Amino acid sequence: MNGVEASLAEAREIASWLDSHPVGGRVAICPPATLISRMAAALAGSGIEIGGQDCSPEVSGAFTGDVSAEMLVDAGASLVILGHSERRQGHGERNADVAAKVRAAIAAGLEPIICVGESLQERRIGRATGVVTAQVRASLPLSLSGSAFCVAYEPVWAIGSGLTPSIAEIEAVHLAIRSALAERFGPAGEVTPILYGGSVKADNAAEVLGARDVAGALVGGASLSLETFSGILEAA
Repeated sequence: MNGVEASLAEAREIASWLDSHPVGGRVAICPPATLISRMAAALAGSGIEIGGQDCSPEVSGAFTGDVSAEMLVDAGASLVILGHSERRQGHGERNADVAAKVRAAIAAGLEPIICVGESLQERRIGRATGVVTAQVRASLPLSLSGSAFCVAYEPVWAIGSGLTPSIAEIEAVHLAIRSALAERFGPAGEVTPILYGGSVKADNAAEVLGARDVAGALVGGASLSLETFSGILEAA
Protein backbone atom coordinates (compact mmCIF):
# COMPACT_ATOMS: atom_id res chain seq x y z
CA MET A 1 0.00 0.00 0.00
CA ASN A 2 2.54 2.50 -1.26
CA GLY A 3 2.28 4.95 -4.12
CA VAL A 4 0.39 8.06 -5.20
CA GLU A 5 0.53 10.32 -8.28
CA ALA A 6 4.07 11.46 -7.40
CA SER A 7 5.27 7.87 -7.71
CA LEU A 8 4.87 8.05 -11.48
CA ALA A 9 7.94 10.29 -11.68
CA GLU A 10 9.97 7.65 -9.82
CA ALA A 11 8.74 4.98 -12.23
CA ARG A 12 9.79 7.13 -15.18
CA GLU A 13 13.24 7.50 -13.62
CA ILE A 14 13.52 3.72 -13.39
CA ALA A 15 12.51 3.40 -17.05
CA SER A 16 15.07 6.04 -18.04
CA TRP A 17 17.78 4.26 -16.05
CA LEU A 18 16.96 1.00 -17.81
CA ASP A 19 17.34 2.70 -21.18
CA SER A 20 21.00 3.34 -20.40
CA HIS A 21 21.53 0.21 -18.26
CA PRO A 22 19.70 -2.60 -20.09
CA VAL A 23 19.26 -5.82 -18.14
CA GLY A 24 18.88 -9.33 -19.44
CA GLY A 25 15.66 -10.19 -17.64
CA ARG A 26 12.10 -8.96 -17.46
CA VAL A 27 11.28 -5.99 -15.25
CA ALA A 28 7.78 -5.43 -13.89
CA ILE A 29 6.23 -2.96 -11.46
CA CYS A 30 3.09 -3.88 -9.52
CA PRO A 31 1.64 -0.64 -8.15
CA PRO A 32 -1.58 -0.25 -6.17
CA ALA A 33 -4.73 -0.58 -8.29
CA THR A 34 -5.28 3.19 -8.21
CA LEU A 35 -2.06 3.73 -10.19
CA ILE A 36 -2.14 0.87 -12.71
CA SER A 37 -3.76 2.78 -15.55
CA ARG A 38 -1.62 5.90 -15.09
CA MET A 39 1.58 3.88 -14.68
CA ALA A 40 0.83 1.82 -17.79
CA ALA A 41 0.47 5.08 -19.72
CA ALA A 42 3.56 6.63 -18.17
CA LEU A 43 5.72 3.61 -18.99
CA ALA A 44 4.28 2.80 -22.41
CA GLY A 45 7.04 1.72 -24.77
CA SER A 46 9.60 1.34 -21.95
CA GLY A 47 9.54 -2.45 -21.83
CA ILE A 48 8.57 -2.42 -18.14
CA GLU A 49 5.57 -4.66 -17.54
CA ILE A 50 2.72 -3.66 -15.22
CA GLY A 51 1.00 -5.92 -12.73
CA GLY A 52 -1.61 -5.85 -10.01
CA GLN A 53 -1.04 -6.80 -6.38
CA ASP A 54 -4.15 -8.98 -6.07
CA CYS A 55 -7.44 -9.74 -7.78
CA SER A 56 -10.86 -11.07 -6.89
CA PRO A 57 -11.79 -14.66 -7.77
CA GLU A 58 -15.08 -13.25 -9.07
CA VAL A 59 -15.61 -11.87 -12.56
CA SER A 60 -18.10 -9.20 -11.50
CA GLY A 61 -21.01 -8.62 -9.15
CA ALA A 62 -21.89 -7.21 -5.75
CA PHE A 63 -18.40 -7.29 -4.24
CA THR A 64 -17.86 -3.68 -3.23
CA GLY A 65 -14.20 -2.74 -2.97
CA ASP A 66 -12.86 -5.77 -4.86
CA VAL A 67 -10.96 -5.53 -8.15
CA SER A 68 -11.49 -8.25 -10.75
CA ALA A 69 -8.84 -9.69 -13.04
CA GLU A 70 -10.69 -8.21 -16.01
CA MET A 71 -10.48 -4.77 -14.41
CA LEU A 72 -6.71 -5.14 -14.03
CA VAL A 73 -6.38 -6.05 -17.71
CA ASP A 74 -8.59 -3.12 -18.67
CA ALA A 75 -6.34 -0.80 -16.64
CA GLY A 76 -3.21 -2.01 -18.44
CA ALA A 77 -1.87 -4.86 -16.30
CA SER A 78 -0.45 -8.05 -17.77
CA LEU A 79 0.57 -9.74 -14.49
CA VAL A 80 -0.84 -10.13 -11.00
CA ILE A 81 0.67 -11.16 -7.65
CA LEU A 82 -1.48 -13.74 -5.86
CA GLY A 83 -1.20 -15.44 -2.49
CA HIS A 84 1.27 -12.93 -1.07
CA SER A 85 2.01 -13.68 2.58
CA GLU A 86 0.43 -10.39 3.61
CA ARG A 87 -2.80 -11.49 1.93
CA ARG A 88 -2.61 -14.94 3.47
CA GLN A 89 -1.84 -13.66 6.97
CA GLY A 90 -3.60 -10.30 7.08
CA HIS A 91 -6.71 -11.30 5.12
CA GLY A 92 -6.96 -14.98 5.97
CA GLU A 93 -6.54 -16.22 2.42
CA ARG A 94 -6.34 -20.00 2.21
CA ASN A 95 -4.72 -22.05 -0.51
CA ALA A 96 -8.16 -22.67 -2.03
CA ASP A 97 -8.79 -18.91 -2.18
CA VAL A 98 -5.47 -18.37 -3.93
CA ALA A 99 -6.26 -21.14 -6.41
CA ALA A 100 -9.61 -19.52 -7.21
CA LYS A 101 -7.88 -16.21 -7.88
CA VAL A 102 -5.33 -17.94 -10.10
CA ARG A 103 -8.14 -19.42 -12.19
CA ALA A 104 -9.73 -15.98 -12.53
CA ALA A 105 -6.42 -14.43 -13.53
CA ILE A 106 -5.74 -17.05 -16.19
CA ALA A 107 -9.26 -16.70 -17.59
CA ALA A 108 -8.71 -12.95 -17.95
CA GLY A 109 -5.34 -13.37 -19.67
CA LEU A 110 -3.14 -12.29 -16.76
CA GLU A 111 0.15 -14.01 -15.91
CA PRO A 112 0.02 -14.90 -12.20
CA ILE A 113 2.95 -14.67 -9.80
CA ILE A 114 1.92 -17.12 -7.09
CA CYS A 115 3.56 -16.67 -3.70
CA VAL A 116 4.38 -19.40 -1.19
CA GLY A 117 6.39 -19.33 2.02
CA GLU A 118 6.72 -20.50 5.59
CA SER A 119 6.55 -18.67 8.93
CA LEU A 120 9.50 -18.48 11.32
CA GLN A 121 7.85 -21.02 13.62
CA GLU A 122 7.31 -23.44 10.75
CA ARG A 123 10.98 -23.12 9.78
CA ARG A 124 12.16 -23.58 13.37
CA ILE A 125 10.31 -26.89 13.72
CA GLY A 126 11.61 -28.17 10.40
CA ARG A 127 8.43 -27.79 8.38
CA ALA A 128 9.59 -25.18 5.84
CA THR A 129 9.74 -27.39 2.75
CA GLY A 130 6.63 -29.33 3.73
CA VAL A 131 4.58 -26.16 4.17
CA VAL A 132 5.82 -24.62 0.95
CA THR A 133 5.30 -27.70 -1.23
CA ALA A 134 1.80 -28.14 0.22
CA GLN A 135 1.04 -24.54 -0.77
CA VAL A 136 2.33 -25.21 -4.29
CA ARG A 137 0.08 -28.25 -4.68
CA ALA A 138 -3.02 -26.56 -3.26
CA SER A 139 -2.60 -23.01 -4.60
CA LEU A 140 -1.73 -23.86 -8.21
CA PRO A 141 -4.73 -25.33 -10.05
CA LEU A 142 -4.13 -27.74 -12.91
CA SER A 143 -5.81 -25.21 -15.20
CA LEU A 144 -2.45 -23.40 -15.20
CA SER A 145 -1.16 -26.03 -17.62
CA GLY A 146 -0.25 -24.37 -20.89
CA SER A 147 -0.31 -20.86 -19.39
CA ALA A 148 2.58 -18.60 -18.41
CA PHE A 149 3.06 -18.27 -14.67
CA CYS A 150 5.76 -18.22 -12.04
CA VAL A 151 6.10 -19.08 -8.38
CA ALA A 152 7.68 -16.75 -5.82
CA TYR A 153 9.20 -18.19 -2.65
CA GLU A 154 8.94 -15.59 0.08
CA PRO A 155 9.77 -16.78 3.59
CA VAL A 156 7.27 -14.88 5.71
CA TRP A 157 9.81 -14.20 8.44
CA ALA A 158 12.22 -12.52 6.03
CA ILE A 159 9.82 -10.01 4.49
CA GLY A 160 10.61 -6.49 5.65
CA SER A 161 12.69 -7.83 8.54
CA GLY A 162 16.11 -7.37 6.99
CA LEU A 163 16.69 -11.09 7.57
CA THR A 164 17.50 -13.33 4.63
CA PRO A 165 17.81 -17.13 4.56
CA SER A 166 21.22 -18.52 3.72
CA ILE A 167 21.83 -19.38 0.07
CA ALA A 168 21.75 -23.07 1.03
CA GLU A 169 18.32 -22.59 2.66
CA ILE A 170 16.98 -20.75 -0.39
CA GLU A 171 18.30 -23.43 -2.74
CA ALA A 172 16.80 -26.22 -0.63
CA VAL A 173 13.32 -24.69 -0.76
CA HIS A 174 13.58 -23.87 -4.46
CA LEU A 175 14.59 -27.48 -5.12
CA ALA A 176 11.51 -28.67 -3.22
CA ILE A 177 9.30 -26.24 -5.16
CA ARG A 178 10.81 -27.45 -8.44
CA SER A 179 10.06 -31.05 -7.51
CA ALA A 180 6.46 -30.18 -6.63
CA LEU A 181 6.01 -28.24 -9.88
CA ALA A 182 7.44 -31.08 -11.97
CA GLU A 183 5.19 -33.56 -10.19
CA ARG A 184 2.13 -31.39 -10.80
CA PHE A 185 2.77 -30.02 -14.29
CA GLY A 186 5.25 -32.45 -15.85
CA PRO A 187 7.92 -31.06 -18.19
CA ALA A 188 6.41 -27.55 -18.01
CA GLY A 189 6.92 -27.59 -14.25
CA GLU A 190 10.61 -28.28 -14.77
CA VAL A 191 11.10 -24.89 -16.42
CA THR A 192 8.56 -22.72 -14.57
CA PRO A 193 10.43 -19.67 -13.21
CA ILE A 194 10.84 -19.62 -9.44
CA LEU A 195 11.49 -16.17 -7.96
CA TYR A 196 12.86 -15.39 -4.52
CA GLY A 197 11.31 -12.67 -2.38
CA GLY A 198 12.18 -11.65 1.14
CA SER A 199 14.45 -8.70 2.01
CA VAL A 200 16.12 -8.62 -1.41
CA LYS A 201 18.44 -5.61 -1.45
CA ALA A 202 21.25 -4.25 -3.59
CA ASP A 203 23.89 -5.72 -1.29
CA ASN A 204 22.56 -9.29 -1.45
CA ALA A 205 20.85 -9.38 -4.85
CA ALA A 206 23.81 -10.76 -6.82
CA GLU A 207 24.32 -13.62 -4.39
CA VAL A 208 20.61 -14.46 -4.23
CA LEU A 209 20.11 -14.27 -7.99
CA GLY A 210 23.18 -16.43 -8.50
CA ALA A 211 21.73 -19.24 -6.40
CA ARG A 212 20.65 -22.46 -8.07
CA ASP A 213 17.16 -22.34 -9.57
CA VAL A 214 16.53 -18.69 -8.63
CA ALA A 215 15.11 -17.15 -11.80
CA GLY A 216 14.45 -13.67 -10.45
CA ALA A 217 13.41 -11.61 -7.47
CA LEU A 218 10.11 -10.40 -6.08
CA VAL A 219 11.15 -7.08 -4.54
CA GLY A 220 9.20 -5.14 -1.96
CA GLY A 221 10.37 -1.95 -0.24
CA ALA A 222 13.62 -1.75 -2.20
CA SER A 223 11.65 -1.21 -5.40
CA LEU A 224 10.13 2.07 -4.25
CA SER A 225 12.98 4.26 -5.47
CA LEU A 226 15.58 4.15 -8.22
CA GLU A 227 18.32 4.60 -5.62
CA THR A 228 17.53 1.27 -3.96
CA PHE A 229 16.09 -0.62 -6.96
CA SER A 230 18.90 0.07 -9.42
CA GLY A 231 21.40 -2.00 -7.46
CA ILE A 232 19.10 -5.01 -7.73
CA LEU A 233 18.55 -4.38 -11.43
CA GLU A 234 22.30 -4.26 -11.97
CA ALA A 235 22.64 -7.65 -10.30
CA ALA A 236 20.10 -9.12 -12.73
